Amino acid sequence: MTAESPSQVSTDAVFRLPVTVCRITGFLGEQTSGALQERAVASTGDRLKPSMIRDRELDPDLRRSRSCPDFEAPELLAAVEDVREAVEHTLGVDCQYTESSYGLNVHNDGDFYRPHQDTSVDYAPRRLLTFVYYLHRTPRPFTGGELRVFDAALPLHTGTTGAWEERTWRDWEPEHDSIVFFLPTAWHEVRPVVCPGKDHADSRFAVNGWLCAPDPAHRADNGG
Repeated sequence: MTAESPSQVSTDAVFRLPVTVCRITGFLGEQTSGALQERAVASTGDRLKPSMIRDRELDPDLRRSRSCPDFEAPELLAAVEDVREAVEHTLGVDCQYTESSYGLNVHNDGDFYRPHQDTSVDYAPRRLLTFVYYLHRTPRPFTGGELRVFDAALPLHTGTTGAWEERTWRDWEPEHDSIVFFLPTAWHEVRPVVCPGKDHADSRFAVNGWLCAPDPAHRADNGG
């Protein structure tokens, strides 16, 4: 048997490229992560709003969770800055002069977020890096809620990107005090959460954030 030459490879052939995810466990340590978890659990009532897509639309078929956009986590941002250079090197992105944007997302029983990207040409084009930091009670009081990151699927003979439905994937566990970094262009989803008790304190808490390129309009307003 002889191997086929490249010219004999089907034009329908697709190759799949694993998307790089940087994951760090034990990120803030027991004391700091515990304090941040208590702050997350205390975010209740009017502070929590139904999560939106593109920051302005409700679509319960695509996303179901609650969000607290004014959640404060300065210790997390400081730790992200400490590992930024290593993450940049691994993911091939430069975030040296970026601005941070983040909020708290709370998933309880039946909540999910269908496959999506964090950036596009007409929405959030300044996002350069996504990070997700996880908090929950231990032992974990829920199941599910994995971060599913889809591999890139590229037709072998064209420059276009395959449909995300055709991709393979890897699931990442939402382990307490762990953080993941990946490029905002990666297709990803939050798998459905099962939380039988439905207690708010038993939820899957996550600080979702981005490092974004500075807004050119702001630089103009500031005279440079």
